[in-house]
Amino acid sequence: MQHELWLIGGMALVTFAIRYLPIALSGQIGLSPRFVQLLRYVPPVVLTAIVVPAVLMPSGTGLELSWMNPRLVGAIGAIAVAYWRKNLLLTIVLGMGIFFAWQALLAG
Repeated sequence: MQHELWLIGGMALVTFAIRYLPIALSGQIGLSPRFVQLLRYVPPVVLTAIVVPAVLMPSGTGLELSWMNPRLVGAIGAIAVAYWRKNLLLTIVLGMGIFFAWQALLAG
């Protein structure tokens, strides 16, 4: 039991250190404006990398590019709403609404 506590404590310390040190040293390190500009693209790229496989391969085995895929229909609806209204909350609410409505339509 004591070995597990040391292991958990060590993992917590390492996890904290690798996250805290870059933040603590960020004032000491000068980043070029070009690099800072490139960092603005990290969140959308990471979100895309998470969402696209879940939408296009919901079963995890292969592409499901049909109207029988409610995730794909909801994503297409969300993209249309985002382009049309440029409102994040409205995009999320209507995209989820389209997804759930389409899923219920297919189930019933």
